Amino acid sequence: MAKRSNARWSWTGNALLLTAMAASAQAQAATTPGTGRIDVAAARIGAPVRLYLEVVLNQMPQPQLVPFEAREGRLHADAVTLRGLGFRLPGAGDHDTVALDAIPGTRVRYDAARQRVEIDAPLSQLALGTTALGTHGGHAPVAAQSAPGVLLNYDLYASDTGTASSLTAASELRVFGLGHGVLSNTAVARGIRGDRDGDGRGWRGDSVRLDTRWDLSFPGPAVTLTVGDAFTGFLDWTRPVRIGGIQLGRNYALQPYRVTAPLPGFLGEASVPSDIELYIDGIRQYSGSAPAGPFQVNAVPGITGAGLARVVVTDAYGRVRTLEFPFYSTQRLLARGLSDWSVSLGAVREDYGIRSFSYAGDPVASGSFRYGASDHFTLETHAETSAGLVHAGVGGAWLLGMAGVLGASHARSAHDGARGSQSALGYGWNNHRYNLSLDSRRTRGDYRDIASLHGPRPPTRNERVVAGITTGAAGNVSLSYLRLDHADPDIDRARYAGLSWSRSFAGRWSAHFTYNRNLDDADDRSLHLGVLVPLGDTRQLGASWQRDRDRDTAMLDLARPIPGDGGFGWRVQGRAGDRDDGGLVEAGWLGDHARVGAGVMRFGDSRHTYAQASGSLVRMGGHTFAARNVHDAFAVVSTDGHAGVPVKLENRVVGHTDARGMLLVTPLNAWQRNKLSIDPMDLPADVRVAEVDQLATPRDRAGARVRFQVTPVRAAVLVLHDEHGQPLPVGSRVRTADGREAVVGYEGEAYLEGLQAHNHIHVRHTGRGCVIAFDYPETAAAALPRIGPLRCLGPLP
Repeated sequence: MAKRSNARWSWTGNALLLTAMAASAQAQAATTPGTGRIDVAAARIGAPVRLYLEVVLNQMPQPQLVPFEAREGRLHADAVTLRGLGFRLPGAGDHDTVALDAIPGTRVRYDAARQRVEIDAPLSQLALGTTALGTHGGHAPVAAQSAPGVLLNYDLYASDTGTASSLTAASELRVFGLGHGVLSNTAVARGIRGDRDGDGRGWRGDSVRLDTRWDLSFPGPAVTLTVGDAFTGFLDWTRPVRIGGIQLGRNYALQPYRVTAPLPGFLGEASVPSDIELYIDGIRQYSGSAPAGPFQVNAVPGITGAGLARVVVTDAYGRVRTLEFPFYSTQRLLARGLSDWSVSLGAVREDYGIRSFSYAGDPVASGSFRYGASDHFTLETHAETSAGLVHAGVGGAWLLGMAGVLGASHARSAHDGARGSQSALGYGWNNHRYNLSLDSRRTRGDYRDIASLHGPRPPTRNERVVAGITTGAAGNVSLSYLRLDHADPDIDRARYAGLSWSRSFAGRWSAHFTYNRNLDDADDRSLHLGVLVPLGDTRQLGASWQRDRDRDTAMLDLARPIPGDGGFGWRVQGRAGDRDDGGLVEAGWLGDHARVGAGVMRFGDSRHTYAQASGSLVRMGGHTFAARNVHDAFAVVSTDGHAGVPVKLENRVVGHTDARGMLLVTPLNAWQRNKLSIDPMDLPADVRVAEVDQLATPRDRAGARVRFQVTPVRAAVLVLHDEHGQPLPVGSRVRTADGREAVVGYEGEAYLEGLQAHNHIHVRHTGRGCVIAFDYPETAAAALPRIGPLRCLGPLP
């Protein structure tokens, strides 16, 4: 045990030895700078001494005290302890004792006054884990909300040509909130009036059902079950068909915060805690902190294709390092371990849009599967069968480092003894300036798929090439080539080449040019040149000239587009050339409850007048709402009967509650957290709001109910005087009969809630107490009343 005469003391009840040095300048520097050795003369440490010290390793405080031994002016620790701190110590046994200053490159600073040791070690001597930065949460699904209700989207269109008239009504009906599924039906009804076979004028009409389906979603595994009309297949080298039946498949839209594509990882290391910033092509994508050791930034880049990432590391000493990483980002691949699949069983839909219930007699089965075998390779497979047809194929997509993405597939089919195959090869590469895409798909033999049993066979040769460049001075230039060879000998081969150019100029005006030519028919060519000039913030002027084969057309267009948030818009257009001269005039208005428009056009001797209206009707929670078309999810907001309250979606005002204190808010993003809020400053003074911000997470194409609890309260500012008519002292206590309390402020004023029509309150001041009685004014419903002065009536009972 250390001697008390040397101003040291020890406490061994928990085997803990604390050492305190005498107050001297030497006690502030207990190590020899740069050596890590403890100054024996300063520390007064002779025989080995057990120390439990706070450890700061590379500027990172460790959570627990660590045992050391001071021996011969050096700090020692066993290998197990040092490995627990993160040291590698190759060749050292667990029970071997190691001197800190013997570890190559390590510096030690021992602070006896604080009982702390600061260790700076090179990362080569440490085995620290890699810290993942920028990884986005949200792999787990969010809890979705859904209230029972019915929604009807409608789109009405009427036209008249002078000799004939027509009415068209398209609709979508949804029923949601009964369980976790959504039942939807789309239909079109048409009515036509005009000459028909010389029988005179008269109305005739028909209606047709388009799609009917019931979707049941499971956000946990990201799977959706569909019963009704659906599409099969989803791979680039397959042809989907519309079926009626049942389909089960992966649906990552149920987990919108999950990133399914491989994320480029940017690796680095920090010797001390540091601030990390990630820039993609000069735009900051991530900012955060990292402890000492290796780190990996997995931020979602803001571009697709080749790019340059720059990681800026600023350590605790203010030193700045910059790391650069070229990378290639693509949505074509799945991240390692993820899968995407779909299985369908049913019958092919025929005469779609013409007949309501027309399905082929032969059942079909189809399945597709994608799997991220690695971050650089995604496997693809597909199989389908129907009416003696067996079809299967396999493919994949490879990330070739910075060289782009290569895709390939091969499929074979057998149908009634006839066999065939299809091979496909594709390549794509792009960066912020250049882009290149090549695709080729060829069939051999009698290749068939389900689509060819109910429609045309796939082309025997389908090739496409697109190349482009983006420049600041010369604009954007793109070249394209397309070739289609049909299996039907009666259909000629088609080969087209195209050139397009566009550029934006100062003053926000822009110009574009396109040229297309059939390489097998010199007369089949077209050219288009256009200019768009903005006239202020709301209007724009467009002029264009087009030559199609040997006919020219010029057009002048002046328009004020309808604002996206609502308002009025119009358009005036004139045409002249080898084709019929003419023009059109149209206007439209977008409101909170619908969108309407009307117009008239005349070309040559023909005239066409039309009108259009679209919107939606929603029935939910016992209330009916009219709104614009609702394509996804929505919410019904309630403010407990308070009208005119502004409601914000993501901090932007989207409407005011109606006379019932209700508002339909659209559009909301399904399965995402949508922030809805109200401003309590827009509410009367006699109400209390429990929450001013709420998160709504509706299911897809369904509605959620959001209630802001607005509770009426009887509140007032009381002016309180004592028995002598003087304001009560500041700090006096006020208590109502039901236990509510308040503190008196300046001029004897106190704010109280929960008042009744007749009130008795107790007041205590300067060691005394009294009672005050008063009535709440009947005319104080809309404002905060000021009552008083009120004088104490007598002492407390």
